[in-house]
Amino acid sequence: MTVLVTLRMSTSASKLQELVADEGDLFKEVSERAKEHGCTRHRFYGSDSEVLVVDEWPDEASFHAFFEASPEIGDNMRKAGVTGPPEVKFWRQLEVGDEIG
Repeated sequence: MTVLVTLRMSTSASKLQELVADEGDLFKEVSERAKEHGCTRHRFYGSDSEVLVVDEWPDEASFHAFFEASPEIGDNMRKAGVTGPPEVKFWRQLEVGDEIG
């Protein structure tokens, strides 16, 4: 069963969007590498003070292999104004009978 991976970072959505406008190709390269490692879904969400990344992976090991193969992610986070390590969590789906979609 797949896992959701969330990365929560302290920075503003506008700072991230500025970086994407300036260096968007870097994000595309990382996204392609994520697909090669098994990522099936990837989204950024933002507020005035935080950015949340939500990914879907086949398993935790696939995410860890991708992250280890992507040292530029740390540089991109610093350029986007992230000052500390992201809060990373792994989530497994719970079957409770009220799913939508």
